[in-house]
Amino acid sequence: MMTQSLDTSWFTEVFDSQGSAFSLKVSEKLLDVTSAYQHLEVYATETYGNLMVLDGCVMLSDRDNFLYHEMIAHPALFAHAAPKRVVIIGGGDCGTLREVLKHPGVEHVTQIDIDEEVTRAAERFFPALTESNGDPRAELKFADGVKWVDEADDASVDVVIIDSTDPVGPAEGLFKVDFLKRCHRLLAEGGVMVQQSESPLYHSGSIIRELRRDMRAAGFESVATLPFPQPVYPSGWWSVTLAGKGTDVGRFREDDAAIGDMACDYYTADAHRGALALPPFMRRAFED
Repeated sequence: MMTQSLDTSWFTEVFDSQGSAFSLKVSEKLLDVTSAYQHLEVYATETYGNLMVLDGCVMLSDRDNFLYHEMIAHPALFAHAAPKRVVIIGGGDCGTLREVLKHPGVEHVTQIDIDEEVTRAAERFFPALTESNGDPRAELKFADGVKWVDEADDASVDVVIIDSTDPVGPAEGLFKVDFLKRCHRLLAEGGVMVQQSESPLYHSGSIIRELRRDMRAAGFESVATLPFPQPVYPSGWWSVTLAGKGTDVGRFREDDAAIGDMACDYYTADAHRGALALPPFMRRAFED
């Protein structure tokens, strides 16, 4: 269970199950609203810029969000042969959308997030993340992502990005094998799915292992988990897990990634290649 407290000038998120916590010194609470789905707060911090919190859990900060947004977007897009149609489930802060739209070959991106309040807060307090929202290739919908996937045509998408919160509350259904099967149906042959998959240190033997198993059960032929640093998330280390429909997501267009002008702060072809080389403790955790 995760809890948080604001003691004078510190925001602290406590991870009870792991006996650990993360704190940032804050100067002001900028926003405090309760939507129909969750409790949303934004703080001004002294060293990490603005901080977004949902239901007491840190979602992003100005200082380090580029790590997550670049790693959930670019590995999946470069693992696809020629991605043109992309769907983002969640991603209301729009940082992932911005990264996807850096790929000139992408023709259309549909983002479906259930909570419009998150996007409106991002527009006010994280404007750099929403700078591509007016791109003519972008379509923003505020709706139930599971329902949208159910109603979408078969084989109509090249890449599906599940940019969700932790697997509790509104996001819980996005980690179920039934939903993964629906995403498999949605993808065209050669399609790629990617999902944020929690902390390698805390969750390799549980959430990540189960997600990889469920992706295969849903019909995906290949899976790959890529860890990367993320200071504001539990353990300071995070991951995304890719799944391929008729393609090997352990391979990617290295030449394109190497020569691309993505204006990234973390992602490179070398970073992608290195993230695919899992440490032994993760490989052991994923063994059947």
